[in-house]
Amino acid sequence: MSEFSNWTHLAEKAAEIDNDLFAKYDVKRGLRNADHTGVLVGLSNIGSVSGVKKVDGVNVPAEGKLTYRGIDIKDLAEGYLTEKRVGYEETVYLLLFGKLPTRDELERFSEYMKEQRKLPEYFTKDIILSFRGKDIMNMLARSVLALYTTDDNADDTSTENVLRQSISLIAKFPEIIAHAFHGMRYHYMNKSLVIRHPHPKLSHAENFLYLLKGANRYTPLEVEILDLALVLHAEHEGGNNSSFTVHVVSSSQTDTYSAIAAAIGSLKGPLHGGANSEVMAMMDNIKRNVKDWSNEKEIEEYLAKILRKEAYDRSGKIYGMGHAVYTLSDPRAVVLKKKAREVAIEKDRLHEFNLYDAIERLAPKVFHEIKGEKVIAPNVDFYSGFVYCMLDIPVAVYTPMFAMARIAGWCAHRLEELISAKRIIRPAYKTLAEEVSYIPLSERG
Repeated sequence: MSEFSNWTHLAEKAAEIDNDLFAKYDVKRGLRNADHTGVLVGLSNIGSVSGVKKVDGVNVPAEGKLTYRGIDIKDLAEGYLTEKRVGYEETVYLLLFGKLPTRDELERFSEYMKEQRKLPEYFTKDIILSFRGKDIMNMLARSVLALYTTDDNADDTSTENVLRQSISLIAKFPEIIAHAFHGMRYHYMNKSLVIRHPHPKLSHAENFLYLLKGANRYTPLEVEILDLALVLHAEHEGGNNSSFTVHVVSSSQTDTYSAIAAAIGSLKGPLHGGANSEVMAMMDNIKRNVKDWSNEKEIEEYLAKILRKEAYDRSGKIYGMGHAVYTLSDPRAVVLKKKAREVAIEKDRLHEFNLYDAIERLAPKVFHEIKGEKVIAPNVDFYSGFVYCMLDIPVAVYTPMFAMARIAGWCAHRLEELISAKRIIRPAYKTLAEEVSYIPLSERG
C-alpha cells in the first residue's frame, strides 16, 4: 500500500460514524425531520415553498406552491407575460424591496441595473481571460471575490452599502458568465475569442443572450422564455442549500462578495444546481434506446429498466422527477412547460417535447409499480435543460445561469439575515470520541 493510500484509509476511518448512532441521538441529518420536512431554523418574509398539506396531523401530498413576498409565482408570471414584457427586473425589485414596483419605479430601477452592468476596466482580461478555467462556476466565484478588491467599501455591511453591492453583482453576472464561457471555448476548445460589451438598451435576459450568442441570433420568444426561466429560479425559500449558505456565512458579518461566492460553491454541487444537465444526459440515452417515441409501452419499459438499475447510469433514478419539497407538482415546471411547448413548435422540436410530456405522465406510474407509494412529479429541471438546449445554450452554462437567476434571492436573504437575525448561526454537533491521554512521540508504536 502506498503512503497516500494509507493516508486515505486513515482519513476514511477517522471520518466514519456508525449510521445507527444518528438515529440513537435523534440527529436531524441534512437538517431534516423524520418526515423529511426541513428543521425550522429561521423566519423569512421572502419566499415560501409548499408541497404537502396537514390532514389530522399527517403530511398529505398537495399541488406545489411557490410565492415571492406572498405573491404566487404563477400569478407573477402570468401578470407580466399577459402585458407582453419581461419580468426578471420586476422580480428582483420585489425580492429586494418587498413590493411590486410602479411603472416609474420599475423604469428607474431597470435603468440603474443597466448602469451597473459594466465590469471594471481590464477586469475581463486580467481576471476572467488570463486566469482561465474549465468550470464556469469556479470562474464566477473567483470573479466575485476579485470584485471585492475593486470596491472601496467592500467590508461595509450597512443596508445601503449591501444593497448597492447586491444590485451591482446581480447586474454583472451575465457579463462574467458570458465572458468566462467564451474564454473557456478559446483556451480549451480552440474556438475564436469573441467578447461583447453589455448592451445598454436590452433587458437583463436579452442582454445575456446577446453577450453569449451575438445580435440577431435569437428570437423574441427565446428572450421571453429565458426571462421566464430566470424569474422561476430567482428564489426558493431560505432553506435551499445555497440560500441557507448565504444565511450561515452572512451571520458571521462577513462581506457581500464572500457570502455570494460561498453560495456559488454550494450551487455548483450536483445535488443542488446540476440537475438539468443530468436530465439532458438521461434524455439523450432514452432517445437512443427508445426506437418509437410515440409508443408509450416502449417508454414505460425503458423507464422501468432505469428504475431497476438495468439501464442508463445504473443509479435507479429518473432525473428531473421528484423534489425534496414538492409532491404532486412543481409550480415552476408547470409554468415553464407551457412556454416550452411554444418554443418547441418554433424550433420544429415538438416531437421531442411530446417525449418529455410522455415521460412526465408515465414515470410516476412506473415508479409506483417498482418503488412504492412515494408521489413524484417533474421538477423544474426536467424542462429547463430542454429549454436551454432549444435556445442553443451550451450545457456548461446551465448551472451558471441558475446562479444568474438565484443571486436575486441570495441578496434578499443576506439583507434579511443582517437586518433581522443578528446572531451567528452555530448549531450543535455531538462529539462521539472518548477522551484519551496524550502519548509522547517517543512512546508511540
